[in-house]
Amino acid sequence: MTQTPREAFLAAFRWHSGHADVWRAFEDGPTLAAVVQGLAEPWVEIGVTRVVGVESRGFLLGGAVAIRLGVGFQAVRKAGALFPGSKRTVSAAADYRGTRHMLSMQDTLGRSDVILMVDDWAERGSQALAVRELVEQSGATFAGVALIVDQLPEKTRALLGSVTSLVPAEALGDPDD
Repeated sequence: MTQTPREAFLAAFRWHSGHADVWRAFEDGPTLAAVVQGLAEPWVEIGVTRVVGVESRGFLLGGAVAIRLGVGFQAVRKAGALFPGSKRTVSAAADYRGTRHMLSMQDTLGRSDVILMVDDWAERGSQALAVRELVEQSGATFAGVALIVDQLPEKTRALLGSVTSLVPAEALGDPDD
């Protein structure tokens, strides 16, 4: 019996000393394929022209989803990373650890682009909101966000367009168990 993307992720996910181990979902080919399929499937008919991902897990997942959708990938880098060419840069609000990241994206999007952001987990949505700003500065359309784990506050979710996910954070159980 084939597992759904949600079931495949939940079977691989573990808590370690209160920390989420999402990386385990990438260790097994069929699990990774199911997760990528689950992230891409809701977006097949939307007209996405490029997928955006923030380093590091956003690169891995975003690139795989871009391939699945048959579109290009647009990297968003954090401060200090080498990134040639002209760029757009924005400061993200503090993340769940209180860290503010400067995010940069090469200035290659155009008005006809429809952008999907892909990431593993969104707690506050600060990076997703910053990516939306970068995309909109370029004149492209920000379609929404595809996540493995959704922990977004409703107020933030409303600002991000469409948000799809494999699991809500509550489905992962207690990190102290």
